[in-house]
Amino acid sequence: MTENPRSVSVNGSGTAEAAPDLLTLSIGVESRRPEVEAAYGDAARASSAVTAALRDHGVPDADITTSGLDVRAEVSWQEGRGQLVSGYLASSTLSVRLRELAASSAVIAAAVTAGGDAVRLNGLELGFADPSVVESRAREAAWRDARTAAEHFASLAGARLGRVVSVSQQPGNAHPIPLARMKSVAASEPLTVEAGGSSVTAAVGVVWELLD
Repeated sequence: MTENPRSVSVNGSGTAEAAPDLLTLSIGVESRRPEVEAAYGDAARASSAVTAALRDHGVPDADITTSGLDVRAEVSWQEGRGQLVSGYLASSTLSVRLRELAASSAVIAAAVTAGGDAVRLNGLELGFADPSVVESRAREAAWRDARTAAEHFASLAGARLGRVVSVSQQPGNAHPIPLARMKSVAASEPLTVEAGGSSVTAAVGVVWELLD
């Protein structure tokens, strides 16, 4: 009968940070009008103006995606009459990738100016056009963390590490964590984007054989 070898199972985590090179912006337009056709038409014109401004600033078509479109009636309650349609709201949302972060403030300002009062900035996310290098560094950091813990446990048990029995990737934050912020320098100036850094976290589970 073969005796099962002794082993130690540990989890490790690691984080890698780098300067982001991709900004993903969510920008929308909204129009409220008494008639649905007017609401839809105004939203379409504002969206077209925003898109044109983005293209004028060098954003290629492949980096501009419609991510939302909605037209709905707005209702209000009136005593004795029930729910009545008070108007219509038309909205659309664009997801825009900006690859020149130094110019992103000017691009965003141009889009807002083009769309006017209909524009809604829904937020931004900073990350990497190719995250594979940063993800690899995060996995390497997670492996070192796991091995350090395993060596400590082996030492406490009066043993040493042998071969790796199994490796599994643990649930973790595989996507960049944005560490950026936007601020207004002055009332007459556009919001500035401070890139800061973005980080990726990886987690790994490893089982090592313990040797005497």
